[in-house]
Amino acid sequence: AITHELKTPIAVAKLNLETLQKHKLDEEKKDKLIRMTLQETNRLNTLTNNILISSQLEGGGYKLVKEDLDLSGMISRLVMDFKQRFADRTWILEIPNTIHVKADPLLIQILINNLLDNAVKYSPRSAAVQVKLAQGTSNVEMSIADQGPGIPDEEKGKIFKRFYRIGNESVRTTQGTGLGLYLCKKISTDHHGSIRVSDNQPTGANFIVQLPNN
Repeated sequence: AITHELKTPIAVAKLNLETLQKHKLDEEKKDKLIRMTLQETNRLNTLTNNILISSQLEGGGYKLVKEDLDLSGMISRLVMDFKQRFADRTWILEIPNTIHVKADPLLIQILINNLLDNAVKYSPRSAAVQVKLAQGTSNVEMSIADQGPGIPDEEKGKIFKRFYRIGNESVRTTQGTGLGLYLCKKISTDHHGSIRVSDNQPTGANFIVQLPNN
């Protein structure tokens, strides 16, 4: 499954570039192919980061470095990137400007990217993705909610396991390796925080991450 996931964006990007090279297309079609190719290369980047970081965290090869991190700014930048890549999506944001945490910037970026990617992947194009950030007494809480099919109660305790994916390979239509949510759990735990999933209303999933203030 992982090999397939890595090969697919490479094949799509190669086909798009070959089409641009061989055919004289109008500007609208060129822009569409370029946008699709960028989406595939971003997807490939996310996949390779997940695989490499997962291996390093498991093997003790990654040294977690905590520094003062502008979490508000990071989330806003990452959401803006998704807005540019998925221009047809609707976003509802509640992100105060001044929330900081002591955390590893690379790992937190991977955590947020994986949750945003999941929300886009499992939501209908017409449905909004909601991103909230709030300052608590002893922790910071971030939630990313989608309006997709949601996660059955019997699966909620399993989705953070390494390589676990809901359902079976013959009926799955969404792309994935089963590493994204595992990494979110691992990164949250390594920061002495937590992650959980609840039902969004009226439909969908809401992933809630809590990180300590210091």
